[in-house]
Amino acid sequence: MSATRPAHPIVSLHRLAGDYRAPVLAGLEAAGFFRDVPAGGRVFLKPNLTFPVYRPGVMTSFACLKTVVEILRERGFQVIIGEADSGGYNRFSMDEVFAKMGITELARTTGAQVVNISFAESEMVPVRAGWRTLSVPLPKLLLRDVDAFISLPVPKIHMNTQVSLSLKNQWGCIQEPAERLKLHPYFAETIFEVCSRLPRPYAVVDGRFGLNGTGPMQGKAVELNWLIVANDLVASDRVCTRLLQVDEARVPHLQYFRRRGWWTDYAAIQVSQPLEPFLQEKFFLRRAWTDYPGLLCFNSALLAWLGYRSPLAGFAHWLLYKFRKPFYDYDAEAEKVKK
Repeated sequence: MSATRPAHPIVSLHRLAGDYRAPVLAGLEAAGFFRDVPAGGRVFLKPNLTFPVYRPGVMTSFACLKTVVEILRERGFQVIIGEADSGGYNRFSMDEVFAKMGITELARTTGAQVVNISFAESEMVPVRAGWRTLSVPLPKLLLRDVDAFISLPVPKIHMNTQVSLSLKNQWGCIQEPAERLKLHPYFAETIFEVCSRLPRPYAVVDGRFGLNGTGPMQGKAVELNWLIVANDLVASDRVCTRLLQVDEARVPHLQYFRRRGWWTDYAAIQVSQPLEPFLQEKFFLRRAWTDYPGLLCFNSALLAWLGYRSPLAGFAHWLLYKFRKPFYDYDAEAEKVKK
């Protein structure tokens, strides 16, 4: 099964002057969502929830997610909000995040379903990476039981992948955080395979805030006040990089998608309006020296094993935290994870 890729990618760009409703509704209309997704179909929403509590520029806002859910439910779609436990080496519970952000209650009041996909039934997906064939666990629900998929990222800088946008957001569909760490050296190949298997993928990019400097969990939150709805994830990311003033040629996984043929000449992407009025400060990546061990592990299978799965991993992290403040209380959050 592979994603349905439109012959003519549409990227609908809107100013966020007030609430999300008008831009989201107009964007879904323009992107052909209501025309192309079967009436009453099941729609999987994948927000970006990469911290135990909400942070602007780091996570999809509740207001954006709520608006998308309400619009789809009003149109008779069955809605599933899904995300997996996050945190990588320092896992935290997505069920706790759902509750704290009001997503659990949103599902109850709207008739949507909320699923921690870490605990959903898995299907092993083969990923070819050089001479290796990897097996990646993805939720069977996502691959077999939905009619459309909406990625709801925020536009941010990422210390390992340069940017985190509509494509990178699907890294959280890999069910086990520890498995994601093991797959880091094969990020481009894996995220291509994951996104290629999505049923009718769309993007709704929550650009109320972006994250500049040191992402994906720290950095400077920048108020951008724009929203993108697109019927093509790659086209969405290419427009986003231009809005952030990041050179797409410096984003390795985007270039991998280009080499694999998921690409359209930029002039053929139907962007709803000129980008210039939306440009603000230039986004850039700034790493601290304590970010480089993670970067090295991201790009090397051997170092990833040493840093995350070897007998030395615990000591290595203990040593790192002598110099880098933990992002959150790792022990407290680990206690909340389902056993």
